[in-house]
Amino acid sequence: MNTTQFSDTLVLIKGAGDLATGVAWRLHRCGFPVVMTELPRPLAVRRAVSFAQTVFDGEHTVEGVTARLTVLEDVPDVLAADEIPVLIDPETDSLHQIAPTVLVDARITKRNIDTAIDDAPLVLALGPGYTAGVDCHAVIETHRSHNLGRVIWQGEAEADTGDPSHLPGVPDDSSRVLRAGVSGLFISFARIGDRLPAGDTIGVIRRPGGEEAPVLAPFTGVVRGLIHESTPVNTGMKIGDMDPRVQSEHAFTISDKSLAIGGGVLEAILWWMKK
Repeated sequence: MNTTQFSDTLVLIKGAGDLATGVAWRLHRCGFPVVMTELPRPLAVRRAVSFAQTVFDGEHTVEGVTARLTVLEDVPDVLAADEIPVLIDPETDSLHQIAPTVLVDARITKRNIDTAIDDAPLVLALGPGYTAGVDCHAVIETHRSHNLGRVIWQGEAEADTGDPSHLPGVPDDSSRVLRAGVSGLFISFARIGDRLPAGDTIGVIRRPGGEEAPVLAPFTGVVRGLIHESTPVNTGMKIGDMDPRVQSEHAFTISDKSLAIGGGVLEAILWWMKK
């Protein structure tokens, strides 16, 4: 591990989806040691740019930074190799053993499940569902708006609208987010990065009785994300993401939103250290 002025400021991030990965990537590049936790069966959709993919593959690299699935006792070795350890730890049972200086709740649950302001010297949370000064020390705005990435030291982020931010090129009656129409097992015919015309079959959801419900591309675009096929899905669950900009490389690089949020977390940490 490269030694920097931040080497002793360990950051534990709950979640390893695409937004959490943008945070981890920025902090790692700046010299902070980072550890992440994930579910045994991650729900990440933008898997090409999510360190959650390590749960399936053992290791995963995003824009030159490698994360590795590990166990608690091997965390120091992975950090020493200048990589990001990822633990399967849905309840964050490792919190007291890791004893981070900074805890970031990046699970985007839109409600506080189990994070407390005294979990670490500095506790940060992404998005709505948390109150700065009560649940955590600061909240980072995640809504794609004028305030995206802003650090909130008192109060809450903007309320969840329930709708994904609109992208140019998406018809008004369509959504770039793909959701399961039925419960079952998702079987993909397409791959992340594929360019598909409107109406093309992305995959099917196989119900317990064997019937298959197709998942169709709502418009012409690039498949930016797909849930892993080993993950059972429920009706209404997010299972994919389409991008109308038809640039396949966007599926494999960290988004502007993730980088902005990562910048907000970095600012919060540096401001706290300065104060």
